[in-house]
Amino acid sequence: MDQAPQSSRGGLPYSPKVLALHLELLQYPILARTIRLRMRDEIFDKGMIDRQRFYEEVQDKAVQSQQREMIEPGSEEPVQDWERRFAKMEAILTEYYFARNFSRDTFAAIVDRCLAKRGAVEPVLYPNFNPEIAPFSMLFAHANMYERLPTEQRGPVAHQLREILVVLTKGMISDQLSYLSIARGALETKDLEWVRDRRIGRGKIGGKAGGLILARKVLCHPEPDDPPELKERLRIPDSWFLGSDVFSEFLLDNGLTETTSSKYRDYQQNREEYPAVRDRFVAGRLPAHCRQRLGELLDEVGSASLIVRSSSLLEDNFGIAFAGKYDSFFCPNQASAAENLEALCRAIKRVYASALSPDALVYRQQRGLIDYDERMAVLLQTVQGSRVGDYFFPLIAGVGFSHNPIVWNPRINRSDGFLRIVAGLGTRAVDRVEGDYARMVALSHPTLQPGRTVREVVQYSQRHLDVLNLAANSVESIPTQALIDLQIPNASQIASLSRDGDLHPMLSTGLTAPTDQLVLTFDGLLKDRTFTTTIRGILKKLERRYKCPVDIEFTVERTGGSQPGFTIHLLQCRQQSRRDNDEIEAAMPADLPEEKVLFVSRRMVTSGTISNVRYVIYVDPEAFRQIDADSTHVRLAKAIGRLNARLDDGSFVLIGPGRWGSSNRQLGVPVTFADIFNAKALIEVALGAGEQAAEASYGTHFFQDLVESGTYPLPIYPNEEGAQFNFSFFRNSPSILTDLLASQGDLQPYLRVIDLEQLPGKPRLEIVMNAQQAQAVGYLK
Repeated sequence: MDQAPQSSRGGLPYSPKVLALHLELLQYPILARTIRLRMRDEIFDKGMIDRQRFYEEVQDKAVQSQQREMIEPGSEEPVQDWERRFAKMEAILTEYYFARNFSRDTFAAIVDRCLAKRGAVEPVLYPNFNPEIAPFSMLFAHANMYERLPTEQRGPVAHQLREILVVLTKGMISDQLSYLSIARGALETKDLEWVRDRRIGRGKIGGKAGGLILARKVLCHPEPDDPPELKERLRIPDSWFLGSDVFSEFLLDNGLTETTSSKYRDYQQNREEYPAVRDRFVAGRLPAHCRQRLGELLDEVGSASLIVRSSSLLEDNFGIAFAGKYDSFFCPNQASAAENLEALCRAIKRVYASALSPDALVYRQQRGLIDYDERMAVLLQTVQGSRVGDYFFPLIAGVGFSHNPIVWNPRINRSDGFLRIVAGLGTRAVDRVEGDYARMVALSHPTLQPGRTVREVVQYSQRHLDVLNLAANSVESIPTQALIDLQIPNASQIASLSRDGDLHPMLSTGLTAPTDQLVLTFDGLLKDRTFTTTIRGILKKLERRYKCPVDIEFTVERTGGSQPGFTIHLLQCRQQSRRDNDEIEAAMPADLPEEKVLFVSRRMVTSGTISNVRYVIYVDPEAFRQIDADSTHVRLAKAIGRLNARLDDGSFVLIGPGRWGSSNRQLGVPVTFADIFNAKALIEVALGAGEQAAEASYGTHFFQDLVESGTYPLPIYPNEEGAQFNFSFFRNSPSILTDLLASQGDLQPYLRVIDLEQLPGKPRLEIVMNAQQAQAVGYLK
């Protein structure tokens, strides 16, 4: 693993003003004179200027300073005044020639040698300035001075150093107290210098970037419990940052400042107007200084592909994940220099626009953050992966959780963590993609599949992967069968063969099987105990330092042949979203009357209890399958959104077919987070035997939305053994849809709202879920 980042300017000449400030901050006149003497020796020894010419120039500059003060050269200026004038010019020219020709590292070496010869020095006085309002250059100079002190002298100034690092962290990364409580004991001056040197603008770099920097530092620090492979296996992508001030400057320059008040508008109005707002952002122009730096960045990375990621000031803060609320975009970076720059700028502007997306604003409102002055910073990273033909993609990408949110077998230990992995770009690991499934991994038992049979393992496997097409300069999805034609190295690590009703490992690193037998199981990787131990160790180390469960995004590259090694690229780290009571295994009720039971689920169950549910919003699976017009699907989603707003006390559950939030309208109701966040449970019912089944998408951004809003996901497979679903109750109970939405009567064949208050005995719906027993029951109480 790379060590802590170094300043990219460490080996280059730098400003004489900065050097002068370094010397002023030493606060010891005699020591400063000694250091300047050694600097002049270096200048003369290396032939930058000979001694005689140097002192002739000092004499000339001193005379010129006399003339500026209207003092006649050669006059009777007091000797002590002339000596001070001469010494000042000597110091200025020393700093000038040294700064123009030598690196900071050379200066630091001279200081270290002088300090070593000097021995113990008097305690460093507290700087006579307020760090909270001091310029960053002064803070960095002080911090470097303190860190270069011998260990025995650093104690008296440790508190001063910590204050300076906290002020720098607040100014450049985040002022969230939960972040600072960890960062102040982890980040060093060189880490903050690395941020400074890779930052465009002067504002904060936001939550996502800050989380990555902190995780990198935590993982760099060796601990006794570290897996032996951690240091050599972990990498962080090259990263750059656009400060949040660039966002504010962009709004002002393009007449977009009034758009930020849209956060106080009605959701439906924002939904209708957002496309036009987004177009205005894309039509804007980034500040000239930003475009220049972006052009230099593209020159630096060459043809490497980039991903442009949101990193707002609120994003990825503790307990506020904003998972998937803001946009990210890939830039393959394969066109001309001018075209690549325009594509990068366009991606940044689209990320900026996503700060005002309707779902993001509703999320902020629901989390009590609508009044916050949200500003968007941007994280730029090189895309990790390898080139295979015209395509570029990582072999494996995914998300990891230090606390497993789901148990599909009693043997699973939730504290060992959970992965959701895919082949190709990680988009399919965090998004719900129709007809496609990521591999879910319980790190306590990595090879234990959620699927109960080979048929289910094949059915719920990945069928497409997202890649960068470098020839077309675009992002594409290709079928997994294309991997055979591509002959990717180490394919045996991710693929198995389905043959004769069983799954077989691939015996070679290449792919030669018939396309209809290829199944992405990732068994080769997951059987490697070194990998599973390392990724589990990363999650646990971060969890210990954060003092709470965490989730990460990562990619994995395999190296070598029959016994390959691997490299893990860490892309993101934040606090894991979870419920306070998800470890409590509720006791399942016994001896329930059959007529009281509304449904029973026997797989992919989380833990918890939902009580006192008065309303059930029900979309009938059979009726839903008969819908032909897309407009009806859209109207259903909008009607559910209006019901979500009407029943805002959270006393309802949603029950519907397939996948809630599906972009494929044949597979589920196309709602968004803003349409459902008040629901206590989101229940997904399989459409039918052998057809699209419910899948709770544990680990996706959608799943994290549900967790943060307090909504429980629950899949139900009515045709499976032990499962139940009382279709008769949901289809025949009275509906109050038109009482709530008078104009939506024509949707009643598909959409029903059952008010349990109107049933005999005025019952309420109780849902008890026990992950360890893999059972959930919903009954009238």
